[in-house]
Amino acid sequence: MPIERRAFAGTRPRRAPRRRWPLLAALALILVGAWWWYGLALQPLDPASDRRELFAVEQGESVSAVLWRLEEREVIRSALAARIHVTLSGGATIQAGDFVLRPSESVDQVLATLAAGRAEEVVLTIPEGSTVADIDAQLAREGLAATGALLACARECDFSAYDFLPDSAPAPGNRLEGYLFPDTYYVAASSFEVRAFAGRLLDTFQSKVVVGRAAEIAASGRSLKQIVAMASLLERESRGNDERKVVSGVLWKRFDEGMQLGVDAAVLYAVGKSQSGGPTGVDLAVDSPYNLRRVQGLPPGAISNPGLSAIGAAMSPEASPYYYYLHAPDGQIYYGRTLDEHNANKAAHL
Repeated sequence: MPIERRAFAGTRPRRAPRRRWPLLAALALILVGAWWWYGLALQPLDPASDRRELFAVEQGESVSAVLWRLEEREVIRSALAARIHVTLSGGATIQAGDFVLRPSESVDQVLATLAAGRAEEVVLTIPEGSTVADIDAQLAREGLAATGALLACARECDFSAYDFLPDSAPAPGNRLEGYLFPDTYYVAASSFEVRAFAGRLLDTFQSKVVVGRAAEIAASGRSLKQIVAMASLLERESRGNDERKVVSGVLWKRFDEGMQLGVDAAVLYAVGKSQSGGPTGVDLAVDSPYNLRRVQGLPPGAISNPGLSAIGAAMSPEASPYYYYLHAPDGQIYYGRTLDEHNANKAAHL
């Protein structure tokens, strides 16, 4: 007779159904968070910022390398997010060159600028010691204005709002010389105007010197015109702030004692020569108020547009026993207390 097999219910505990919803919820939160981070990372780093960043892209540089540098320079929020965006968008083209980028722009705007190959703005750095003629030539080289446009504007444009400007200056100078503040400026090539640009340089001078250094100007006992003229000489005659202060003391002492300043940079300015070579005998014989070997006192106007360092040295000269100085061909400066010492320095070092 077959043995009947029976299943005994309840001999094994039933397994409870798995609860998967906490895992799904956590995954959903992660995805939402990632999407939120990704969207935020593509937005401007600082929408309210007016900072401009000069950014150079080298020939052959990869998109990834550029994006990581943009993050390091604090132009974009996240290189990783930008790289994901580029991949999802099908890639990006980046041109080599110099660009003006802003942290107030989104990743798409920054990439569009890099793809265009030319920034909306041009970076203009006016070197300290530049003359108005130098700046005019710089504008022409950048394709922003015709040669001579700034020089013509200096003669013809209305700058009456700037009451710190002298009324006039004898040739070859002009009334803007010395007051176009050397700095880095960002200009829009499509709407560039010479008068407006000159106004920006004058505004900067007013802000940083006329207003920003008002107390020092008053304490110096010199007029603004004298300080600017002296600073323009120091910009051409000395190297480094420490040297400028000593040379400033020498020149102011000669000025106060009625001695000729003898600054050759001024006569070179008068004859339209660069500072690379010294004046010739013909140059030194020229009849000009800028020939400081023939006339006493300061030149009638500045011979360059000085920076803050030279202006500061003109306001705060360093006292010394010296009346003379010269630069050797290697750039070293040598001072003399007397004319005999000065001549000995010339014989030894020139």
